[in-house]
Amino acid sequence: MIENKVVVITGASSGIGEASARLLARQGAKVVLGARREDRLKAIAESIKAEGGVAAYAAMDVTKQTDNDALIRLAEEKFGRVDVIFLNAGLMPTSPVSALKTDEWNACVDINIKGVLNGVAASMPLFLAQKSGHVIAVSSVAGLKAYPGSAIYGGAKWFVRDFMEVLRMESAMEGSNIRTSTIYPAAINTELLGGISDPTAAAAMKSLYSQYAISAERVASVVSFAIDAPEDTNINEFTIGPTSQPW
Repeated sequence: MIENKVVVITGASSGIGEASARLLARQGAKVVLGARREDRLKAIAESIKAEGGVAAYAAMDVTKQTDNDALIRLAEEKFGRVDVIFLNAGLMPTSPVSALKTDEWNACVDINIKGVLNGVAASMPLFLAQKSGHVIAVSSVAGLKAYPGSAIYGGAKWFVRDFMEVLRMESAMEGSNIRTSTIYPAAINTELLGGISDPTAAAAMKSLYSQYAISAERVASVVSFAIDAPEDTNINEFTIGPTSQPW
């Protein structure tokens, strides 16, 4: 069940993170929101509280281990525990490898890979002490198959896929009761397109999304479903996208 569960969400200032926070709060979860834009977090938390929900927030950068640690401490101080960490922060700087956008490559690795590792490192000690916990991470359909223009982004999301599967296996072997769920979205309306600086890639993605994209609330419903599963049941992968999109 979701009611009274403490759910920490990164990348919570918009898109899938915001939609998930709002839905879970309506279902009785206590949500702890993290992202870089404090003004957005404050507005979302106040909106959740106005609707009778429970929310806390802290401005943070997922690439900094200390910020991840502080977000977990905030949740523990406010609510006494953490039941779920939803590692949602992401960046999608698609471009041909030949464009050599190396700064974007590094940012993609820092946010999409290190951001996941930092969140797990922050929450794992508490999960082990509790003998329970749930790690949810956003990969991508680009983490399931190769797409031209997505060598770096797709590679980062392939990492998330492998990491989360090994985490699931190790948790089962160690008897830690830590569940894992990896989400592979296709075209979802979020702010990801804003991170594409290559003009050709940006135009192609905008055209694709304008034709197919569905709302972030559709992914939020999957996050809710994963959390609501019985504690002895691990639903480890969800691929989600528009019915009309061939992916």
